[in-house]
Amino acid sequence: MALDIQQLACAHVRELEPYQSARRIGGHGHTFLNANESPRSELYFFNSTTLNRYPDCQPLEVVQGYADYVGLRRDEVLVTRGSDEAIGLIVRTFCEIGEGIVIAPPTYGMYAIAARTNRAQVFEAEREAGFKLSAQCLIDACDKAPFKVKAVFIDSPANPLGEIFPREELLKLLEALPETLIVMDEAYIEFSSAASSVGILREHPNLIVLRTLSKAFALAGIRCGFALAHPDIVALMTKVIDPYPIPDPVAQIARQAVARGGIELMRERVKGANERRETLRGHLKSLPIVEEIFPSEANFLLVRFKDGPAVFGALAQKGIILRSFENRKGLHNCVRISIGSAEELDEVMRTLTALAGGEA
Repeated sequence: MALDIQQLACAHVRELEPYQSARRIGGHGHTFLNANESPRSELYFFNSTTLNRYPDCQPLEVVQGYADYVGLRRDEVLVTRGSDEAIGLIVRTFCEIGEGIVIAPPTYGMYAIAARTNRAQVFEAEREAGFKLSAQCLIDACDKAPFKVKAVFIDSPANPLGEIFPREELLKLLEALPETLIVMDEAYIEFSSAASSVGILREHPNLIVLRTLSKAFALAGIRCGFALAHPDIVALMTKVIDPYPIPDPVAQIARQAVARGGIELMRERVKGANERRETLRGHLKSLPIVEEIFPSEANFLLVRFKDGPAVFGALAQKGIILRSFENRKGLHNCVRISIGSAEELDEVMRTLTALAGGEA
């Protein structure tokens, strides 16, 4: 009898819908504005003579450099393979079988994937009108969930919505759910005018803040992120993390990125991206094919077009790859545009303007 490989797999894996990352979806083109990447990186120095040794689990200079950057101690910082690994570690560390998490769609898809991969449950909070997310929405979801909720995941600035979860709402949530982990994913925080949640971390031991070098630091390719939390949380997650999570080349580049010069470059990069974002917003407003431009405190704009699939397809034919959210709840006709270079955004606008030429 032939071996049925599918039946060898865990049932929850057979049923799992994998996260559709920009690279997994793919697309043929020359202008990629679908993954919220920086349009370019910097020049980094690399020493290959240490590659014969296993790397440190938590490279001291990387941890200390990032701790200095965010104003924390080393024991409050865990460096991970992107913030995606930190999301999975939280689930693996704190969720028993039958327990789970609360999320508030539309949101980052990896929260649900990480939970389901680790046999944790997922309950979805209902947002208010206009996609507004309040503490009460999340508290209600925790009360209604048919399982014990161990963690609530919130992205702020949100992806793909671009909004900030207000500080006053976060404080309400932390106080209402003192025995539940509140995870603030701040992958895009450097682009925002809002204050980071790191400033209140020590007052709330149930708060975890996730950060990354992928966005503002323009280092999506090295996969380096951070979990910032109470030392006891960091210690528990360190038990679960793989022995050598951060490759030596990654540590070398990350050290340079979080040094003073790297942080200065990052801030200049953010300033330019935010200026281009608002320029793009102004141009999009003039197009008759645009129905709505969502507020954004990140390096992207979410745009509702009159015919989103047609816009997405027309730009793809021109080699411009954006991200469609057509199948997400409430985001019919919505397309996300990453803030690329000025030249890339000019190309987007030329194509959209030509597409809108027949519109009244």
